[in-house]
Amino acid sequence: MSDLGSAAPLAVVIDDDDDVRHLLVQILTSAGFSPIAVNNGVAGVEAVATYRPVITTLDVNMPGIDGFETARRIREISDTYILLITALADEADAVLGFSVGVDDVVVKPFRARELRARVSAILRRVRVPQTMATLDTAALEIVPGASPSRRVLRQDGLVLDLDDHTVTLDGEDVALTRSEFDLLATLLGSERRLRSKADLVLTLRDESHLSPDTVTESEERSIEAHITNLRRKLGESAARPRFIETVRGAGYRAVVPRRHTEPVPTVAG
Repeated sequence: MSDLGSAAPLAVVIDDDDDVRHLLVQILTSAGFSPIAVNNGVAGVEAVATYRPVITTLDVNMPGIDGFETARRIREISDTYILLITALADEADAVLGFSVGVDDVVVKPFRARELRARVSAILRRVRVPQTMATLDTAALEIVPGASPSRRVLRQDGLVLDLDDHTVTLDGEDVALTRSEFDLLATLLGSERRLRSKADLVLTLRDESHLSPDTVTESEERSIEAHITNLRRKLGESAARPRFIETVRGAGYRAVVPRRHTEPVPTVAG
């Protein structure tokens, strides 16, 4: 990732439409980023590898490799926040985007003000992760002897390091996107508190002060897609959850951790 201490963190814009690319550069610049713009997927992957941006905006329909393949290749080399911009309103396309590592989807036509607010929220979230403000402090563990001290969440073999932004499950590394990590940290950090889809949308966007009524149906479906990807990566299912429980019609919450008990010794009579 680019240096967040700099005045203008880097962004990469990947779009073959000159007018859209120019508009995105303007929006990102006004939101506090320093954008690098390219017009195809191959050049976009190279730009991400070279500049290590905080955020990458990505068009779906491009010559050569499309946005989905571009996102897949980017995710192999970077944890940049990927914002997919598409003219395809089909839910299946959004789900496909999330499955290859996209963090969020914006459908054309979009309002410049809306997108500017979205990327500004991303910048705030990267600098000061919003999930930390929503965690139940009782769920946090401070690792002793570490310098600086490490803040982690643990549950049933799953370990989330909130400072290093790493995840292990039963000792094996798990690769999550930024949104997947923040979503999982929010749920585990909330312990058994129920979180609605709208609540999770606003938390991930650092907009918890807004009313849930401002969240659209498509935004709530994006949470469903992220949960599906999380379960796949964590090796669980909705029917047999190990970490994330679905409360039908209400939202999600963390599963009650399994209790490991020692056998009670018997005394011969």
